[in-house]
Amino acid sequence: MTFPTIKLPARPLTLKRGVISTPIAYYFATPILLAIAVFMVATEAPGILRDYKISQNPLVIENGDIRGSCTTRKAIFTTCEVDLSYEHGGQRYDKDVEVMFVDMHTGSYETGLVISADRPDLATITLGLDMLWNRIITLAAFALLLGGGSLAMIFLALRILRVRGRLRHPAPLTPVPVEITGMDKKRNRLAVTYADRLSERKTKRVAFTRFEAGQEPIIIGDAGSNAVALAVWHGNTSLPVLLDDRLERIEMSDREREDALAPLYAATPAGRPAAASSSVPVKTGLSLARRLGLFLLVVLLIAAGIFGYWLWYVTSASSQFNSPGMDINDLMPEALNRWGCDQLQKRFADGPAPFGCTAADYRSWK
Repeated sequence: MTFPTIKLPARPLTLKRGVISTPIAYYFATPILLAIAVFMVATEAPGILRDYKISQNPLVIENGDIRGSCTTRKAIFTTCEVDLSYEHGGQRYDKDVEVMFVDMHTGSYETGLVISADRPDLATITLGLDMLWNRIITLAAFALLLGGGSLAMIFLALRILRVRGRLRHPAPLTPVPVEITGMDKKRNRLAVTYADRLSERKTKRVAFTRFEAGQEPIIIGDAGSNAVALAVWHGNTSLPVLLDDRLERIEMSDREREDALAPLYAATPAGRPAAASSSVPVKTGLSLARRLGLFLLVVLLIAAGIFGYWLWYVTSASSQFNSPGMDINDLMPEALNRWGCDQLQKRFADGPAPFGCTAADYRSWK
């Protein structure tokens, strides 16, 4: 597929500053993803290493004391927080243990207390050993996804900075068609995401740019569902630069701009390339008031859904051990928590109390 193009001067040309932009999401998403990855590794890796050492020579303690509970979130993520007390070799030990794993299990878990026969100070629950490889795979997957995602974003940001540095120096410009994959208009400025998918280069690149007020890309056709615009490669840089319809992004004279655009105007029926606003659907951003209202509406809907689920749990659930019902009830204000526990106790008084309704022994009703 061929598209109309322009003919630029043969001499090296300079592009104006700011023609390649860094998406705003990179500034806050990258540190958040990296912080979550570091936090997960820092909190989960020591427990996994401890349980791996215990698994090399485990010793089950029959008369140990286990107090705590397991909570399932998002239907598959289970976290067990328990306090362990036991005696071994004439010495007493008290340990706090937390175990996280992925499981589709519903209902209660049965577990025991196990220590390392080589190091009695290392203790965990048998459930932690049963799920050891599950925990290793889960942590590795999250670390790779979150950490790898953040590192990839850092690499892309560094590539953008490197390209922006090279654009300050004159170099030959090569016109190339690119696909516009996204466009947003805010404060009379177009923000455009585009991809080099139509050139013969083996490596396809995606870039982002913001036009000045009144500027638009040069639309020269379409490739299926995406419009095609005109960009240039600056020397051997790794990202193409999207051009504006008046070529103001290139440092050259007005006469040179007219001569460069003349073949393009002659190739189009109307004598001028199509405007971006008429060729590509442009999303207009919501006002601050509407965004705030939408945010508050979402918060209210979430709060109403949580409160409704809590009411169903304390009044109609078939088991007192329902997650996330137990978690929601535990987070309720004292008065609502007390009322909810009373409703549960009326129906399940013969059984142990669920998390959020237990007394100091972690079993009887408070």
